[in-house]
Amino acid sequence: MTDATAQAAPTDARIRVVLADDEAMVRAGLRMLLEHQPDIVVVGEAADGLDAVAAVRRTRPDVVLLDIRMPRSDGITAAREILEATDARVVILTTFDDDEQLAAALRAGVSGFLLKVAPPEQLLAAVRSVAAGNALLDPAVTVRVIESFAAAPRVRPDLVARLATLTERERDVLVEVAAGYSNAEIAARLYLGETTVKTYVSRALAKLGLRDRVQAVVFAYESGLIRPGAGA
Repeated sequence: MTDATAQAAPTDARIRVVLADDEAMVRAGLRMLLEHQPDIVVVGEAADGLDAVAAVRRTRPDVVLLDIRMPRSDGITAAREILEATDARVVILTTFDDDEQLAAALRAGVSGFLLKVAPPEQLLAAVRSVAAGNALLDPAVTVRVIESFAAAPRVRPDLVARLATLTERERDVLVEVAAGYSNAEIAARLYLGETTVKTYVSRALAKLGLRDRVQAVVFAYESGLIRPGAGA
């Protein structure tokens, strides 16, 4: 039974969100929280992955909050289809008990993860951050995902070749990004200005064809830039 809804496109600049979760109570809670914000509007809902893709195609949201486990089509499969067909940015909602699925979602190109038990203010901050073009990883999820990549490295020769396009400093900064450090933390660790770090990050992402810092984590491990057991 489908549960996808859509609204007409708003004429204002509110952040457009689609919710996808197979639990009606979870969707209701998320909708209530999000629509209480003056800068956010929920334009669609879905109870499974297939309906999520359909809702996104109809409503063209800015952000999709996508449960990782749903019937008919799971969140990872839905995320791949959404990211290939639209400009929407995807945040995976997870109970954080399956590292392999989280790594697969990263490879699919999602913009971040959020634990279902995260406080409301963290969810709202995540929606606004991702809508603004930033990536978001819950710190606890970041550690688990990095450990997953480190435990089962899969170096891809084509990515190794792309690393050659970076300067030495850009590589240094990319290592720090992949280790989960913020621009301010990288600046302190490498004795650089924060604006300089931001420039290096932007250049590295552009040269490598990466959308955000989340994809940088994947690239760093799959290119062999970071090796298992190597400290940052």
